[in-house]
Amino acid sequence: MEKSGLIIFSKGNGGLPLLKVHTPMSDAEIYLHGAHVTHFQRKGEEPLLFLSGSSRFEEGQPIRGGIPIIFPWFGPREGKLMHGFARNHPWELKEIDTNPDQSITLAFEFPLPAEATGFPKFSAKYFVTVGESLTLQLQIVNESLENLTLEDCLHTYFTVGEISAVTVSGLKGADYLDKVEGLARKKETAEQISFSGETDRAYLGTTATTEIHDAKLRRRIIIEKEGSRSTVVWNPWIAKAKLMPDFGDEEYLRMVCVEAGNVLENRRVLAPGNVSSLKMRLSTAGI
Repeated sequence: MEKSGLIIFSKGNGGLPLLKVHTPMSDAEIYLHGAHVTHFQRKGEEPLLFLSGSSRFEEGQPIRGGIPIIFPWFGPREGKLMHGFARNHPWELKEIDTNPDQSITLAFEFPLPAEATGFPKFSAKYFVTVGESLTLQLQIVNESLENLTLEDCLHTYFTVGEISAVTVSGLKGADYLDKVEGLARKKETAEQISFSGETDRAYLGTTATTEIHDAKLRRRIIIEKEGSRSTVVWNPWIAKAKLMPDFGDEEYLRMVCVEAGNVLENRRVLAPGNVSSLKMRLSTAGI
């Protein structure tokens, strides 16, 4: 194990390379596999992110929980990996910076895998800032001479005390596609979204900040975003949880996904030389 300042380089689950980040305000863990943030915790608080105890930590397989990077497509694609290939391959750590506020920023780059063959040439960078809050920024540059069509999403799993005591606000008035009902298009009429069964919704055309209200843990999780027109809200509930081999049967009770991205109708088309930037800031406050 090698220690460099407030970053510890070690082997994580499955022997995968792991970065442990320590600041005066918080701690985080990031796997090079998928540039995957699996842990963030402010001092004196419960962990912000949920990580399944049944997750696989294997080369070529996604990690279940934390913040998977969904790119360059969202959902299934015939004959290809679910949710794209960015989360299934190692990223390279390129730079570590300590900021004036004592937060730490880590910069990653994505070496293009074989699965990228056939796509217009692109480059991908990812910046993770660990401090009083957790900030993530995914940048995609179209380096080809043709348009690049992409979907991206920061598929964030949050720890909650009890899903039945959780609500999500900030999405009233937005249209969404309800995957549980065959992608039926609906409009959100509720100020507070609650959970009493499987929930899988892609809210479209919304740039709004959302909040998770967790009555049991007595906190609000604030999800601010830039460069995002979609918000995905997901909980697998009982039956779906039992069908997932890398997810515990009862773990749906302690998590909810609220994801910032550009998916489905909000997919992006990048002209040659253009840059896509998706940014998300996660913070907490009391109720």
